[in-house]
Amino acid sequence: MIQENVKADFCAKVSKPVIDASSYVHPLAAVIGNVILGKNIMVAPTASVRGDEGQPIYVGDNSNIQDGVVIHALETEMNGKQIDNNLSEVNGKKYAVYVGSRVSLAHQVQIHGPAVVMDNTFVGMKVLIFKSFVSENCVIEPAAILMGVKVADGRYVPAGAVIKTQVEADNLPKITPDYQMKDMNKGVLHVNIALARGYLAADKK
Repeated sequence: MIQENVKADFCAKVSKPVIDASSYVHPLAAVIGNVILGKNIMVAPTASVRGDEGQPIYVGDNSNIQDGVVIHALETEMNGKQIDNNLSEVNGKKYAVYVGSRVSLAHQVQIHGPAVVMDNTFVGMKVLIFKSFVSENCVIEPAAILMGVKVADGRYVPAGAVIKTQVEADNLPKITPDYQMKDMNKGVLHVNIALARGYLAADKK
């Protein structure tokens, strides 16, 4: 389902999602409101991307939004006034949620804005990212929780870890050549880009 949001005191403008023609949104997924999806994105069944409260929501080229993923955000305006604390700035623009290019959001991930996940990052199953900034080339292992922190480039968050202070975030381990999940994202990206292209082609038959 792809649809406009409704007007409210926290969202005065009606927006329709902007989705590149090379991206595929499964009929059992929901993409609503002020959402921008780049190229070659696979949005799998039961995913929910809602730019109807906090907005805009942006997902960059060659990323994937797998089954059961939720992308949503706290309100970014109220009665016509912008709520700056609920927005994050990336490349000179403000977003409720920003997901970069070549990012994998695995099954049942929750990205709740304000939040940023930068390029070439793998986010594992059942991860929660809230009020946090994840830099490039990171791995967030399954079931980890990030709240109110910034993760530096090239770090990984161990499975099940709960990271709620910046000291904890600064002490996260660096990804090294022998880290077993360092290449996880490459295969996941390849599969999901191929799926998006395949489903689009099937729909045209």
